[in-house]
Amino acid sequence: MNVIRRDFLKKLVGSSIMGGLASGCAVRSGIAVPETPLPANDYLIGPGDMVNIIVWRNPEVSLTVAVRPDGKITTPLVEDLMASGKTSTALARDIEKALGKFIQQPVVTVIVTGFVGPYSEQIRVIGQAAKPQALPYRQGMSLMDVLITVGGITDFAAGNKASIIRTINGQQQKVGVRLFDLIRNGDISANISMRPGDVLVIPESFF
Repeated sequence: MNVIRRDFLKKLVGSSIMGGLASGCAVRSGIAVPETPLPANDYLIGPGDMVNIIVWRNPEVSLTVAVRPDGKITTPLVEDLMASGKTSTALARDIEKALGKFIQQPVVTVIVTGFVGPYSEQIRVIGQAAKPQALPYRQGMSLMDVLITVGGITDFAAGNKASIIRTINGQQQKVGVRLFDLIRNGDISANISMRPGDVLVIPESFF
């Protein structure tokens, strides 16, 4: 009888776990939060990034430049070329095309450093964070990663009343998060995945 009961419980627990996995989301405080990892995408260049442009056998036009706030770069022989929103490979091909007017069959390699990324890919933290700022999104980034980067929250923060403003299918949604539970109680269930473009809002506590 005990053996039958144990087998039944195993099947019941297994079914519950599989059901949670199939749903593709976790429920936190009554709010369904998508937990499915985003597919890996190529990094897109954004304003503030540094790009190292290497033109093979042409060191005089090889240099490192910053992407301007308007998303463009200027290099020798190439003026006002849009870089923001492109991969390093796409930018290299565009530079080759521009240099082709002056250099025969140029071969260009672009290496991105000082990653910032386009605005649509950044994560913004506002309110009662120790260091409110905009962060470049990284693949697999979690809420805990964001809090570590911004130095945690202030003593005046209403941590469990914080929220993430997220755009899904063109619609803004508000996702409640529990920062106090995560930081002070070590409740890992409060650690959710971040998405490009998320805005973490940490309100002030009113005593």
